[in-house]
Amino acid sequence: MEHLKDVSVFVEAVDAGGFSAAAKRLNLTRSAVAKTIARMEARLKVRLFHRTTRSQGMTEEGRFFYERCLRAIEEIRAGEAELESGRRDVRGKLRVTMPVIFGRQCVAPLLIGLLDKHPGLELDLSFSDRVADLRADGFDLAVRNGRLKDDADTIVRRVAFQRLTVCASPAYIERHGEPQGLEDVPNHEGIIYGKRESHDTWVFPSSDDPWRVVLPRSRLRLDDLESIRDAACRGLGLAWLPCWMIRNDVAAGRLRQVLKAVPSVTFETHAVWPRSPVMLPRVRLAIDTLAAGLPGMME
Repeated sequence: MEHLKDVSVFVEAVDAGGFSAAAKRLNLTRSAVAKTIARMEARLKVRLFHRTTRSQGMTEEGRFFYERCLRAIEEIRAGEAELESGRRDVRGKLRVTMPVIFGRQCVAPLLIGLLDKHPGLELDLSFSDRVADLRADGFDLAVRNGRLKDDADTIVRRVAFQRLTVCASPAYIERHGEPQGLEDVPNHEGIIYGKRESHDTWVFPSSDDPWRVVLPRSRLRLDDLESIRDAACRGLGLAWLPCWMIRNDVAAGRLRQVLKAVPSVTFETHAVWPRSPVMLPRVRLAIDTLAAGLPGMME
């Protein structure tokens, strides 16, 4: 419990911008705050702040620890809020922004399913590949894929891992054969995602180098993943797509996964919401629903 008290002082020192300001907020002396931080640093065996005569700036370890501490404190506050309202239905409007295709196929069905269980809940779902400013645009929650930029105004929780796989139609494989390894890919026709230059090549984890880059021959370049999937189903070439997108096509026999022995590229899906002292129960419900439901849809 003593450690928890130290954590609250540490978080306040970061939020207040210095030991003196934190001391005023906590009704402590600056010396007491400084001693608390020093005690934490000694226990953790890391330096949390760069100290000068005029300021205290966080170290990289300090920033790492701050994010975890803040999440823990907000979890406690959220738990208290849920206990206070535990016998009431989740209600009110929940505004969520999400990527277009992923949102339509994976996220929206899970969230819409909440309406049956919570008659007082309202959903306002926005489908856009633009990264919204949550506060300025009035969103309670965002679902985002891939690497995120650091943002002190938001909280992040990973809710799923996505995996990319190479696939082709049975008709294509019958005509051209099935690639057995990455060295075979340049000899095959491919359907390339051409929205950005960085997607011109296909990259795979490698034991020799961080990434192994390959590229099939291509006469077809599209900037829409659903169109790439449709073209692959027509037998126009290999496609490199998220597993969730081709799940039904594989089950129906329209597509087959190839290169199964090759390590796949994976990336994270996150729930992102504005930083707040207390999390609204409807936001908590949505995040927990996504964390429970999305992983099973990713393979």
